[in-house]
Amino acid sequence: MGLVAVAAMIATPLAPSLFTGQALFAVLVAMQVLLGVSQAATFPVSAGVFQQWFPPNRWASVVGLQTMGLQLGAAATPPLIASLMHFFGWRSALFWTTLPALGFVVWWAWYGRNTPREHPAMTPQELAEIGDHCTPKVKYSISARQVLRLLVNRNVLLLTLSYVTMDYVFYLISNWAFLYLVQERHFSVLESGWLAAIPPLGAAFGAGIGGVLTGIACRRYGALSGFRRVPLFALPAAGLLLLLIVSAGNAYFAVAGLAFCFGFIELTEGAFWGAAMTVGRSDTMVVTSIMNTGGTMGGIIGIPIVAYLSGHHHWHAAFFIGAGLAVISAGAWLAIDLRTASTDGSVVPQCAAVTVA
Repeated sequence: MGLVAVAAMIATPLAPSLFTGQALFAVLVAMQVLLGVSQAATFPVSAGVFQQWFPPNRWASVVGLQTMGLQLGAAATPPLIASLMHFFGWRSALFWTTLPALGFVVWWAWYGRNTPREHPAMTPQELAEIGDHCTPKVKYSISARQVLRLLVNRNVLLLTLSYVTMDYVFYLISNWAFLYLVQERHFSVLESGWLAAIPPLGAAFGAGIGGVLTGIACRRYGALSGFRRVPLFALPAAGLLLLLIVSAGNAYFAVAGLAFCFGFIELTEGAFWGAAMTVGRSDTMVVTSIMNTGGTMGGIIGIPIVAYLSGHHHWHAAFFIGAGLAVISAGAWLAIDLRTASTDGSVVPQCAAVTVA
């Protein structure tokens, strides 16, 4: 996945040297599609890795840490790319920031293992801490019939619906905040590049804190109520902040609002992925891929909506839609029931159901 992603990113700035006109447009679109395909499995595979390498009482917190790392990278990207674009142009900015990823791909190919017992650096004490008494065996293949069974599972559908509607807000901030700051708040491109780094910082802290809070809630209230509590608080709060952002008279208050809103959205990542892993068990990678595909659809659905509204300077409407979808996302959690059997037919063991972070 990493090698394909690096190739797609390197090809993007090189394409204008080889193609022009419609051919160039087609190549750039193809490279974006290839990049998306290469990265599509990242989070479902990560969920499978976490399920094998951590005991169930750490699943949500380690997802929060991964998301925190993602958002710290996202926070560094706008000022870095904007500065490099300003001095060297967009093609150099993309090319030189892609090359370090190749080193990480090579390192992971050498270092990574499927399970803890396969890794030569693991100690008996570490293996005992991870344990295997309530960690399921992850499936590495699945039939079309099994996929269809998962697609109609009630909890999987509800988690996916909630993730779709939540991710409209996620992508509204992560993909469109830069343009919003330029168009609506009238910052310069360079200023917007630096200011656009602030919301992902809020998201990074939110993801880390959310994993911890989810664990505390699950230990205190059990899986059903514990997983619900963070989304039922954070998602309506994010919707309210969207309404406050568009009405803020001060542009810098709007930037702060975007940061807090993104933080509230990312508070829920541990709950979403921990719940999907608890429901999925041996089907975790497929269940999380279904949920993650739904989340991506939330971003895709938002593209024409936000593009049209921003093009007509109706940013307030795009934010109002996000506020409504955040409330819908929270409401779906009221119908999710994690007390039922997992998707592979087994009863969720107590260690996974009660202590999930």
